Amino acid sequence: MITGRYADVIVDISHEKVDRPFQYRIPQPLLGKISPGMCVVVPFGKGDRERTGYVIGVTDRPGYDEDKIKEILRIADKGVSAAGSQIRLAAWMRERYGSTMITALKTVLPVKQRMRAQTKRRISLAVSSGEAESIIMECRRKHQNARLRLLETLFSKKEIAYEYAVRTLSVTPAVIRALEEKTIIAVSSEVFYRNPVREAAVGAGAKEQTVVYSSQQQTVIDHVLADYRAGRPGTYLLHGITGSGKTEVYMELIAGVTALGKQAIVLIPEIALTYQTVSRFTSRFGSRVSVMHSRLSAGEKYDQWERADKGEIDVMIGPRSALFTPFSRLGLIIIDEEHEASYKSETMPKYHAREAACELASYYGASVVLGSATPSLESYYASETGLIRRYELTKRLTGGQLPQVYVEDLREELRRGNRSIFSSRLQRLLEQRLAAGEQSMLFLNRRGYAGFVSCRACGHVMKCVNCDVSLSEHRNGRLVCHYCGYEQPAVTVCPECGSKYIAAFRAGTEQIEECLHRMYPQARVLRMDADTTRRKESYEEILAAFAGGEADILVGTQMIVKGHDFPNVTLVGILAADLSLHAGDYRAGERTFQLLTQAAGRAGRGKKPGEVVIQTYQPDHHSIRYAAAQDYQGFYAEEMGYRELLGYPPSAHMLAVLILSGEESTGRELAERLVRETAGALSVSSYREKKVQVIGPAPAGIGRIAGQYRTVFYGKCSDMTALIYIKDRLEAFLDEQKTQGESVQFDFDPMNSY
Repeated sequence: MITGRYADVIVDISHEKVDRPFQYRIPQPLLGKISPGMCVVVPFGKGDRERTGYVIGVTDRPGYDEDKIKEILRIADKGVSAAGSQIRLAAWMRERYGSTMITALKTVLPVKQRMRAQTKRRISLAVSSGEAESIIMECRRKHQNARLRLLETLFSKKEIAYEYAVRTLSVTPAVIRALEEKTIIAVSSEVFYRNPVREAAVGAGAKEQTVVYSSQQQTVIDHVLADYRAGRPGTYLLHGITGSGKTEVYMELIAGVTALGKQAIVLIPEIALTYQTVSRFTSRFGSRVSVMHSRLSAGEKYDQWERADKGEIDVMIGPRSALFTPFSRLGLIIIDEEHEASYKSETMPKYHAREAACELASYYGASVVLGSATPSLESYYASETGLIRRYELTKRLTGGQLPQVYVEDLREELRRGNRSIFSSRLQRLLEQRLAAGEQSMLFLNRRGYAGFVSCRACGHVMKCVNCDVSLSEHRNGRLVCHYCGYEQPAVTVCPECGSKYIAAFRAGTEQIEECLHRMYPQARVLRMDADTTRRKESYEEILAAFAGGEADILVGTQMIVKGHDFPNVTLVGILAADLSLHAGDYRAGERTFQLLTQAAGRAGRGKKPGEVVIQTYQPDHHSIRYAAAQDYQGFYAEEMGYRELLGYPPSAHMLAVLILSGEESTGRELAERLVRETAGALSVSSYREKKVQVIGPAPAGIGRIAGQYRTVFYGKCSDMTALIYIKDRLEAFLDEQKTQGESVQFDFDPMNSY
């Protein structure tokens, strides 16, 4: 422990005006016991109200008049301490993304409260067999039936669980205590961890596996491990087509670093992926694997945190927050499906797990591996410009071919009189699968849906004249751009072909399920979406049922198309490719390409060939053409052309500034003041030549949430440091203002539109 007399404490108050450490005197009894990261209780404010806080530094020098420095009251009994690396990462997040320090600290401490340890109590005989027989005879004579039941059971079984004695034998704790006091029986306690990894998944422990790697896989394994062993940890992009064996590469890399005494974190984008992923990793690494995600109980979360902190596990698997596992010997971070938007936090600080992972890895000298069949443009751009190293896996492990993909033009279906949700080809292929006993997946591509307006006859989409993103339909009869604020009246006739079939696109998984039951009453259908996965175990139950052949068709949203491996699935239907294609978002084309490619990759992963049907009103859109061809390089080249032309990431960077206000007019007024402050700050800085473009302010896509009006404006620039400078100046400006009822959030390179 550090032996300073004063501690700098970040007090647990999420308010911009107190976003600084406060100094406290360390009382005599706690000298030498307080260190950075520790959770403490301190008096705060005029009324000396007790609040918790985190120590971020210890010193021997008072920062101001000693008489005014209050004392720390005590170490928090239930508080979880932060490691030095977590404090450092929180400070980096606060500076990089904007937030208060306490908010950043809470982000890197997903487990904030100690939980009582669970114990298993066992009862055994403490006397010899002869003595036990004598005591049993006496209990029988005196009709002490409870004692008799317990002692007779122990005489035959030697040892039983305490709960068994109470619940099954109906022996009261008082009876057990009395026998224990007479030293006739002994009660022992053993602390055990709540384990969220099912024993069935762990099995008998780690198993030796003989895996024959392809030459491409072996190259990745050899190079990454050789770099690490030579003290040259790096960041790598593993671009592998669906079914090419990325997970096998991950596991061998983990085996390599854990053999050196290091630990690994594996990030996955969805809780829905946990079941299959954990099963595969525990079959290789046994009980040294654990999970961390939001559906665990508070006790389960705390126990996994404790196990990691004590070095009792080597591999932690989970979504974004698993990145903050308190490993002290971190050697490798793997981010699977690294392109997923769920790796970006939607609350302050709005960090990206990919960027935070690289920062965290630098503290430990760890390597980072980014894996995807459809890498984010940011990661691929970094590999193209030499910032990170890229490896390609171009062949499926099974030796099978990528599925046959059909693009069905829904405009033609309408002309032929087919008004069903399903195209004629998809209906025919579904019938074939049902007859053959093979499985199908139907994916409703509704991610990012924001009420775009399109023509069913010609496919024309109403777009902003300034931003090349779709306009969104509002209830007031207006079409609005959520980047620049451009508006126009709603349309009832297509301006391109004159058709009356123009409207906002709407669909739902429940509607699709009902339609399947009507058309194919013999089919067994499972649905997986937000409504059917509310319970803690629902993900595993649905996926296990489908994997076990208990259903013919699985209907769902994007959660069914990421990383799952079902060998009997030979047909995938993508029902509405256009839903994410026109989400009013500059990333809509990229997101659509990724979702369609990932969905297509679920078909034909076993020995049987697969087929994919993509239904769309715009079959000629580049995202759909390249997804059907599984051509990432072609898509990247064309999409980057658009990004460079319009100054969107990764060719440039964006800063979204979101203003939340209880009054619409005051929110708009604050947004306009911030835009003026941005222009003024740039004009007198070294960044005035950086060509920062400011767009807006405009109402956000959802103009009001929970009584808060939302206004947004954007800054675009090729130099990220210029945008960070703007963020810093706006934070300083807001600190000086007496704003009431308004708050401001910053988001760099946003993953979703506002």
